[in-house]
Amino acid sequence: MSNRSINTLDKILTSIDSMRLFIASNQPKTYRENPAKGVPETNLTTAQRSHAAALMRVNHAGEVAAQGLYEGQAVFARDNSVKEQMLEAANEELDHLNWCRERIEELDEKPSKLDPIWYSGSLIIGSLAGFVGDKWSLGFIEETERQVSNHLTKHLGLLPLEDQRSRKIVTQMRLEEEQHQANAKKAGAEELPKFIRYLMTITSKVMTKMAYHI
Repeated sequence: MSNRSINTLDKILTSIDSMRLFIASNQPKTYRENPAKGVPETNLTTAQRSHAAALMRVNHAGEVAAQGLYEGQAVFARDNSVKEQMLEAANEELDHLNWCRERIEELDEKPSKLDPIWYSGSLIIGSLAGFVGDKWSLGFIEETERQVSNHLTKHLGLLPLEDQRSRKIVTQMRLEEEQHQANAKKAGAEELPKFIRYLMTITSKVMTKMAYHI
């Protein structure tokens, strides 16, 4: 095996291990201030709390998956500027992950038990996308962020109106996901074939349904 192959494998294994430790840890990492800071908590019914927590668990699972996608793509990025863009986006997604996790805990719930699966599966997909080439990898990011933005818009319609803390977090997340999409397009993203976009949509729906309940 070549030194390059060993180095790439080391990076992938390091990414898996670091995320495994993060998911297992109860210790918060340093991240940007939660956009819900200063927004008062409201009295939600038991049903509203459960529903809001499940939606935020879905969002948290999506951010876990985003870490895998971006890190996998960054490992195989040819252009350093593209790699830096992916790592910067991953860092912002980590903020989103923490915000969601914090809100889930405030609602007395826990993140998805399937988070390790979301991460490892997404790392493989991201690595494959990155291996194909930067333009296709950027295209994958553009389409992913487009779908995520639509997903968050839908959640804003599903979250209880009284739950302003969750809504504030989701609104900020959507703004940044849209920026990630725009950045990928500006960097030269190649539009993905229709059947790949369809598969991404189906995969997202499966993850959403499972993370809502588990």
